[in-house]
Order: sequence, then structure tokens, then C-alpha cells
Amino acid sequence: MQQFIHAPEQAQLPLFEAFLAQPVLPGLKASEVARKSSQPELFSELSLRGAPGHCQSLLAPVLRELSEEDETRWLTLIAPPSSLTQAWLRDAGLNRERILLLQPRGNQSPLQLACEALRLGRSHTVVSWLGSVNATARQQLLRAAGTGNAQSLNIRLG
Repeated sequence: MQQFIHAPEQAQLPLFEAFLAQPVLPGLKASEVARKSSQPELFSELSLRGAPGHCQSLLAPVLRELSEEDETRWLTLIAPPSSLTQAWLRDAGLNRERILLLQPRGNQSPLQLACEALRLGRSHTVVSWLGSVNATARQQLLRAAGTGNAQSLNIRLG
């Protein structure tokens, strides 16, 4: 029998417990979540910390699921990290025929591009890498998602 030694440095929840421990939306109580569960959320965030390869391994199934949505609209990736190449998308098993990769141009910020993609409604989900999103940016994303009947997912890498 093998013995496992637990280092008392920092408490870390196993992966799925960490996800389940977080409320669906910050500030919502369980009863509010239950009441709103019939409505799709327009804005979500996923925070990943650790080695880039591990973060990509955790991100792959999320993006794969989104790329296989039974939708005629696109999965749009706004300003993804340079490591998310076409080869990575292929190797991760994503449906590349339903994905748009967009980078901001000129003076356009990733937030502006994400809002525009959401507003246009040609994407079912717009995934962005905006870092930490403040209340103003969150409201902009929510309004744009509501206008385009889309969902916004921000990925925070730490």
C-alpha cells in the first residue's frame, strides 16, 4: 500500500471539487441559481492557473464541447494566446469548421472586438482572453450578448 504525504503549504481542492465549490455566478445564492437555471447565462468566466500545458488540457474539453454545439452560428475566439494554434485546435479535437479566431486590429481593444462579435449575433459563444474583467466591461459584454442572443465566456489565465 502506498502512502501519500500531504504538504501543508497550501490547501488545494481536487479539480472537480474546486469547480463545484464556486457559485455559478459570484454573489448569487443557491436559491437564486435554482430560480434562474432555466435562463442561459450571458456572461461566464473561467480562471485557470498553472503550467500553460495543463491549462490548455483543461481548456480543450470546454472548447471542444462549444465547437460541437448543434448551432448554425460560430464559436468565436477573441485574442486567444499564441499557443492556441490551428494545430492545437486540431489536436484537441475541436470542430475547426465552426470556429472563428479573431485578433483586434489597429486601435481596437480585445474588449471592443468581443462586444462587436457578441452584438452581431453570428456566434453562439464568444470566448475571450481579457484577463480580469471589471464591472463596466462586464456590463458591456452582458449588453452585447443580450443584443446578439449569444454567450460570452472570458478565460483568465494566471
